[in-house]
Amino acid sequence: MDERRSHLHDVHVELGAKMVPFGGWEMPLAYPTGTLAEHLACRRDAVVFDVSHLGTVRCEGPGAFDALQATLTNDLTKVAPGRAQYTHLLTEDGFVVDDIIVWWVDEDSFDVMPNASNTSGVLSALPGFDVTAGRSVLAVQGPSARERAARVDPRFGEVARNRVARLDYGGVEVRVAGTGYTGEPGIEIAAPNEVAEGLWRALVAAGVTPAGLGARDTLRLEAGLPLYGHELSLTSTTLEAGLGWVLGWNKPTFRGRAAVERERASGPRRRLVGLASSGRQPLREGAEVLAEGRSVGFLSSGNYSPVLERGIGMGLLTPGLAVGETVTVALRGREVEATVVALPFVAKES
Repeated sequence: MDERRSHLHDVHVELGAKMVPFGGWEMPLAYPTGTLAEHLACRRDAVVFDVSHLGTVRCEGPGAFDALQATLTNDLTKVAPGRAQYTHLLTEDGFVVDDIIVWWVDEDSFDVMPNASNTSGVLSALPGFDVTAGRSVLAVQGPSARERAARVDPRFGEVARNRVARLDYGGVEVRVAGTGYTGEPGIEIAAPNEVAEGLWRALVAAGVTPAGLGARDTLRLEAGLPLYGHELSLTSTTLEAGLGWVLGWNKPTFRGRAAVERERASGPRRRLVGLASSGRQPLREGAEVLAEGRSVGFLSSGNYSPVLERGIGMGLLTPGLAVGETVTVALRGREVEATVVALPFVAKES
């Protein structure tokens, strides 16, 4: 099946982006400046990603709150309309169908934002409708993100972390959330396609650097953020990933609760661990990790850290590894020494 294309596809091609398949979409991996430069631009200033491949399932009406509250793991009573919340959708066996951001737009309206390939699974679990095709999502990230976005529209700079706003932009409604996936401050703007290209060009004119999904991945890895299909999947659990705070134990139910209660009682069989090498050799997904000569698991993500200038990786590994402990990572016949480190590798937005 052919990959879907973002409404901004031709803009990326015009800018010389390398386009690659990702989650059923053809998306920009990097622009001519390269992933390293784009990564550092996000850490030091501001970048814009096209993340239109993410889904949007709109849940509306008087029953929307109850449906989300009974199905998703996190407790919506901890937030309120005008807020965003990170949550999980589980199987009844307690494994992760997807990790999701819920934009609670107003009292009876929610935009549920699944990962690219998981929209159909979320649609089957929730009473909503897919509005992905009609909008583009631009993620403006970095320490200067709000300042530069405010040059396009001052109201963009006023959307605080985890807040959600509905704004008129160019005569249409755009939805803006103080969310992102880089560990830096920023906003994500869901804009109808008819204004998306003009908005992208206005952000770039305001000094925001275009960045591709390559930099988005290295940024989230430095920030210790799990990625669906890697740290989170249909064979891993919320507790294994160290994300127990997204489980709403104080509400009556969520899908998979009984299985997660059993796991909580017995203890997770694996734990998410961060590893850092002493050299510049990137650590790689799938590499086996050995402690004192015995296998303790495999890396679920790995790469080179542009900020730390060394290899880093995360893996769901056998419990008991302590921060500071030395392990061996097997990389294509070569053994690299690495140290267990606390996550995140690079401090996230406070």
